[in-house]
Amino acid sequence: LQQKFGPYAIVGKSDKLKKVVHTAERLASAVTTVLIIGESGSGKELIARLVHEKSERSDGPFVSINCGAIPKELAESELFGYEKGAFTGAMDKMRQGKFELASRGTILLDEVGELTHELQVKLLRVLETKRFYRLGGAKEITVDVRIIAATNKNLKNAVEKGTFREDLYYRLNVLGIRCPPLRERVCDVIPLASLFLARECVPKDRQPLYLSPEVERVMRSYS
Repeated sequence: LQQKFGPYAIVGKSDKLKKVVHTAERLASAVTTVLIIGESGSGKELIARLVHEKSERSDGPFVSINCGAIPKELAESELFGYEKGAFTGAMDKMRQGKFELASRGTILLDEVGELTHELQVKLLRVLETKRFYRLGGAKEITVDVRIIAATNKNLKNAVEKGTFREDLYYRLNVLGIRCPPLRERVCDVIPLASLFLARECVPKDRQPLYLSPEVERVMRSYS
C-alpha cells in the first residue's frame, strides 16, 4: 500500500483530494489547532493522521476519540481521566484520560459538535492553558498536546442556535480543512473499490478479482 498509494493509504487521484492532502501537509508544521469538516465517511480521520504524521509530533502518540459515541455521563472521565473513588465503579485505581495518553502527540476529537455545554467549557480551558483536573482529582495536570477536531456538523449554525460555544468554535477553527464527499470526486470511486476488492483477496489467498465495466459504470453514477 505504501508503495502504491503513499504511506497514509489516502487513495485517489482527483484534484479535490490532492488539494486536501496538500493543505494537510502544509498545516502539519503549524502548532495550533485544526478543524476538519466533512460528511461521515469522507476521510476526516485519515486526514487528521496525515497532519500528525507530517508534523514534528509524529514520534508521539496519535489518540482518537469519537465524542458522539461516548455516553454523556462517561465523556468527562474518558477525556480527562479519574481518580480512585471519583464515582461508583472507579474503586480500583486512577485512570488516565485521552488527553494524558496523547501528551507530546496529537489528539483527534471526532464529532466534537456532540460535546455537552459543560464539556465545551472544560475543553476551552484546556485549549487556553493546556491544564485540567482528573475527575475527582485535586492535582492540576499539564499536557503538551496538539488538538485536531473533526465534525460532520455545521458548527457555525450550531453557534447561532446556541448549542455550541462561539469562543470554542473560534479556538478550534484556527486552521480548517474540508474533506469533500466521494460524490464530488467521482474519479476516486474505482481506485477505492479496487483497493477494497484487493484487500479481500489477499488474506484469503484468492485469485485477483476485477470490477466489470458495467459495475464500474454503476458505481460512478451512484450518488
